Order: sequence, then C-alpha cells, then structure tokens
Amino acid sequence: MKKIDVKDFVLNPYTKIAKEWMLITAGTSKDSYNTMTASWGHLGSIWGHGGGKPTAVIYIRPQRYTKKFVEENDYFSLSFFDEEYKNDLSYLGSHSGKDEDKVAKTKLTPSFNDKAAYFNEANMVLICKKLYKQDIKEENFIDKSVIEENYPLKDFHTMYIGEIEEIYIKD
Repeated sequence: MKKIDVKDFVLNPYTKIAKEWMLITAGTSKDSYNTMTASWGHLGSIWGHGGGKPTAVIYIRPQRYTKKFVEENDYFSLSFFDEEYKNDLSYLGSHSGKDEDKVAKTKLTPSFNDKAAYFNEANMVLICKKLYKQDIKEENFIDKSVIEENYPLKDFHTMYIGEIEEIYIKD
C-alpha cells in the first residue's frame, strides 16, 4: 500500500460506507485487537483552522466487543474493500470476536503498525486518532421515529470522532 496525502483523498463517503461497508478495527498486537463491520459513519472536517481537521466519525453500540478495543486504544483504523470481500465483511459483522477468532474464518490478513491494526486486502485504510466521544442520548432526538426504527432495544451508539492521520491505498 502507498501512503497518500489527505489533501489528495477523494471519494463518495455515502457509497464507501453505506453501500460497500468498512471494518472498524482497534488494537495494536496480534493478541489484542478486534474488528467489526460498519455501514454507518461520516467523513469530513471539524475543528482547527484552514479548513479544519480531516476526520472520520464512527458509531459503536455498547454490546459490540470492538467497543472495548476502541475505548482502550488511542487509534482506530477504517479498512475498505473491493466487492470480492463482501462475504468476509458480512461474516465479521455477524459474529463476535469475543466468541471466536472470527478473522481466521475469512480471507483477510491483519497487519499491525504502531498505531492500529488493519487488513492487507483493503483497497484503502484510514488511520485515525481519537479526538472525542459522546454517547447518543434518547432525549436528544428531535425526530423520535429514528429511535423506533433503529433503537428498539435502547442500545444507543457511542460516537467517536477521529482525526485522519494517515491514508493508505492499494498500489
């Protein structure tokens, strides 16, 4: 993979996240990481001068095992894949790393740097430093139908904003 400058980063975030999905991964050693599939998130900028910091926003429900790893580490990664890995992402999104080595049951190979774990087969990886977290709260919803449609168990997500520090794309 080659590193690119964030200023050269161009994509349709709706397609990349909502339609193609991504893996949220946190941890830095082979024995201490976990990943989950996500189809909710945002990419943009906030805070700072000259256009703001490039940021990614992720959402994790309290019962997800990956939340523990995001909480315990300063960094997380977002890995994006070609269509041929959709079944692997589906598996990783429907099984818990608490119960099994779910990555071993896919075609994916984890890689580790000094900040976060990610996957060799990804076509793009964002390495993000956590800046902010906030629990989504029921009382803050203006449109209450969102609660009915997305939170029947009242298991509201925690939102994490991370500064995109590094971007890698397949050569």
